[in-house]
Parts: sequence; structure tokens; C-alpha cells
Amino acid sequence: MSTTTAAASGPALTPADPLHVLDARGAAEHAHIEALLRCWLRETGTPVVPGPLRVELPTAGLSLVTEVTHRSPTDWHRFAPARLEGPGGLLGAVADPVTAIALLSTEAAVRGGSRPGGVPAGEVADLVERTAESVRRVATFISDRRAHPQPPAGVDGFLEAEQALLLGHLHHPAPKSRDGISDHDTAAFSPELRGSFRLHWFSADESVVSHDAVEGAPSLAGRDTVALLAELAERRSDDGRVLVPAHPWQAHDLLHRPRIKALIASGALKPLGELGPEWWPTSSVRTLYRPDADVMLKLSLGLRLTNSRRESTRTELRRGLEINRLLDAGYADSTFRSHPEFDITRDPAWLAVDEPGRPEGPDVTGLDVAVREVPDGIAGLRCLVGLVAPRPGLGRSALGTLVAALGSGAAEQWTADYTDKVLVPMLHLYAATGIGLEAHQQNTLVRLDAQGRVTGSTFRDNQGYYLATSHLPGLLKQLRTDSSTLAVVDDALVDDRLSYYLLRNQALSVIGCLAVDGLADERDLLAVLADRLRAALPALAEAGPDGDRLARRWLRADTLPCKGNLLTRLHGIDEVLAPLDAQSVYLDAPNPLREAAA
Repeated sequence: MSTTTAAASGPALTPADPLHVLDARGAAEHAHIEALLRCWLRETGTPVVPGPLRVELPTAGLSLVTEVTHRSPTDWHRFAPARLEGPGGLLGAVADPVTAIALLSTEAAVRGGSRPGGVPAGEVADLVERTAESVRRVATFISDRRAHPQPPAGVDGFLEAEQALLLGHLHHPAPKSRDGISDHDTAAFSPELRGSFRLHWFSADESVVSHDAVEGAPSLAGRDTVALLAELAERRSDDGRVLVPAHPWQAHDLLHRPRIKALIASGALKPLGELGPEWWPTSSVRTLYRPDADVMLKLSLGLRLTNSRRESTRTELRRGLEINRLLDAGYADSTFRSHPEFDITRDPAWLAVDEPGRPEGPDVTGLDVAVREVPDGIAGLRCLVGLVAPRPGLGRSALGTLVAALGSGAAEQWTADYTDKVLVPMLHLYAATGIGLEAHQQNTLVRLDAQGRVTGSTFRDNQGYYLATSHLPGLLKQLRTDSSTLAVVDDALVDDRLSYYLLRNQALSVIGCLAVDGLADERDLLAVLADRLRAALPALAEAGPDGDRLARRWLRADTLPCKGNLLTRLHGIDEVLAPLDAQSVYLDAPNPLREAAA
């Protein structure tokens, strides 16, 4: 049973929004307190009501007291400044997030966490350190953006959205933790600071390189991977050697790894330093964009960003090509016919540095690249996470700003269009093919017209493809092979993951954002989403056997699966490397669509 209760009384409140009226450091601290409270309330199953809120911390003999200033069915709650209270009353000024995470994570650890064996030793201290680091980074991001609210010349609309995520994940206790980037490098490597940099390149002997590409991929323009990379480096390959790009941080770190040191000592690998023009980091930090290039590059980056180190596995590199070949073979044609406004961004090539005599090499090489196409009409694409991201001190979110400009009823219409042209096509793909997209906010690109209305969408990410086991035989028959690189798991597990990523993390973020920005009542928008899902049921049922199963569950279930980022982080889980059935801590949380119906 949770020890968190709605208090009968609480601290005095200020009517102004702390994110907008506090200085950069204060706004950063308040954003982290809010994220921590959202995590705690969701992961302890505590009902949230408007008004005073008291989080009891019996291990410390303290309470964290605040007020719910905006209660959100989609968990986009807003809070007044929080204070610590002891037996003798309030303990002074506003609680800082580092103290709060120390107290709350200790309380969670004392309760045993959520897995057998409890919270591993050292994880509480590590999370406290990562939270302090995240607060410092967010304060820097807010200060810089307030001083320079307009993007510089050369930053297009697509890149501007990629650079908009100042606060990070609104349900993560340390959303901007980037363990390993120095303050000196932060300016260049951070999309939030509109950084850019030149790539570091290595020259590799052909014997230690593996690569593959989809023949005839339009973005390759007749080039193989080796030729494409040499062109991007703006340097001719010498003596048949292969040019391999690396993120500057990764290039420096690789020099200290025994495998890479041995390759360099043998002459099979040679560092070349910076080559070619500058690239811009997108919201993922490790996927890079150049407005004048016809491809993007996804590089391995051994930094721990939020929960995981972001280095690609060989399976993920190959997965992008498998999806490309499946789409070329017509595996998803029924979805594209039914939803021509929907697309999947292709990753048509990859290259990795192996070891002498080991063609397969290690599963995680640390020195590899996935080539990503630049989608057609990229000028109209915006990552969802950039649209819904709060803008402390600058006003409404980008989504709120454009919807407000559309006039009366625009929030309801935008929600309806989003459901029809972004969410439902992903459900159709799953029903027709068994492919479930890990389409969280960062991987979902929304296509907008000149007025800001939704006209379509595309999904990106060579990691994020589940395949329901029931569809494996049909997929293998299409590929004419005996195995798949997709994450093949039981249908029920895919249903659970999509309930979180597609509905809770992605689609409901639109509703939460518009409501927080004061453009509509959240229940009205949830009703619109439910109505559009009901309208889609017949087509989903026709798309595949039991194809409407997931949408019906969303409309009827009292609870739906939800990822617990606080507990996932406390258990020290690396979500990139962990088994799929233990990839994160999941819990059941109330279904907002049922609340709207009630």
C-alpha cells in the first residue's frame, strides 16, 4: 500500500507557473521535482486529485508536501513548488531535486524495489549523482534557449524540432543525464544547445570491416556503403582501405578500449582525425543530420543516456536492412494502400569494424554506422517529442502554439487527425504484418502542412521493431530465410509494449500537452481519441486475424501496461542489452480512455 496521500493542508502556493517565472536553475530544479513526482505517483499506484499532496517518507521521518495544480488523466500532472516537512513542520525553502531523489529512491529501495533481490547496491547513489548532473545540464539548456530563442540561420524546421527537447522525458528522474560528456564538449554535442561538429574518421583494412546495403536503395544513389562514406568524408580511400566515421566522443573513448588499441597497433585501423563538413545531432544525440546531405548517420555512442549506453548491436544494424527488404518485397503493402499518408524511414546500409579472422566480430563493436535515408518532404516533418516539449520561460509548446493559431476547435481536430494519420496506421501495420513499432515520441515524425495541420507520419529507428510470434512463419516465407533479426516475442508481450509506446507515451502526449497548454479539456480530447479508435475498428479487423484486438483493449481495459522509469533506473537495467521480457520495469496503471468514458 502506498504511503502517499492527499493532505488536508499544504504549503502556500504561487499562482504563476514555476517553469516560466523562475530563473534557469530554479526552472530546471522544478522540472526535475515534477518529473520525480510523476514517476513516484504512477509507480506507487497513488490516485492523484487536485489540491494538496503529501508524500510520506517514513524511512527518513519526513514528508514531501506540494500541491497538484493540474491533475491530468494522461499523467501530465503539474505541481507547485515542493517542500520537506518534518515532525516540527516545514524544513525551510523549496526542496531541491537532488535531496528529493535521494529520499524517494531510498524509500523505494527500502521497500524492495520491484524485482527479486531488491535494488542493487550503489544504484541509489548513482541515481542521485545522475540527477544532479541532469539538473545542471537542463539549467544550461534553459538559460541558453532563453537567451537565444530563435534558431540560427541554416537550421531548418526539421532540425529545430530535434533541438527542442530541453527538459527531456517528463516521466524520468534524470532525463538529461549524459554520463561522460564534459562541460567543454556539451556545447558541441548537445542538440539543446544547437551544437554541431565534424566527424572523426578511421581508415580500416578491408579484412576487419563488414558491411551490407540494400541494392537499389534510392538514398544510396547507386553507391555501396564504402563509397558513400568516402564521399561523406570528402576524401578518397587510399590503398583499398575503408573510411569509417565515429562521433568525436566515441573516437576518443575507443582509443582506450583493448580491442581497438590492438587493431591500431596492428595497422588494421588508423585514426585520421576530423574530416568533412559539420553535422548536427538530432534529439537522440547519436543520430546526425546535415541539411545538405541525402542521408543521416546513426553512430554508436558509449554514453549512458538516461538508462542505457547507446551502442548498436550487430542485430540492430542488420534489422534495418531486413525491414527495408521486407517493405521492398511488399510485406506491408496493405497498410500503405490503406494509409498512403504513413511511411517508414529506411536504414538501407550499415558498416562495422570487426576483428582479424572473425567475419562476424563482436555483437557490439563500438565502431559502426547505420545509414538512414532522409525522408521525402523532410521540410514538413517534425519529431513529436519536439512538438510537445515544454519551453520554460518562452510560452506554450510548439504544438500548443501552432494549434492555438488554428482557432476554435483546433485541439479536437488536431487530435482526431493525429489519431487517424499517425496512430491508426501503426495499429494497422501491426494487425496486418505482426510488426509492432516502438514508436515513442522521439521515433515518431509528424507531417504538417503549412498551417500546422497533421497530414501524415513516418516512423524511424532500426532498433524498434517487434514481431509477434504468430506472424513469424509468414515473415520468414516472405524473406525466404529461416530466421529474423526482428525482436520476436509472444503476441501478448508485443501488445503490452505497444500499449505503452504507441498509446501512453506517444498518442496521449498530444492530449496531455494540449491540455497543459490550456487549449482543451483533457477528457474531451480523450473522447475524440476513443471515437476515432472506434471508427477504425472495422478496418483493423479486416487487416488481419483479430486485428482489432489491441484497439479494443485500449477502449475497454481498466488498466494498461506502463513503464516505470524510476524503478527501471533504480534496478540499473540497460534497456539496450537486457532481455526483452526483462527490458524494463512494467506495471499496470489506470487506462485514461476508460476514465474519459466514465
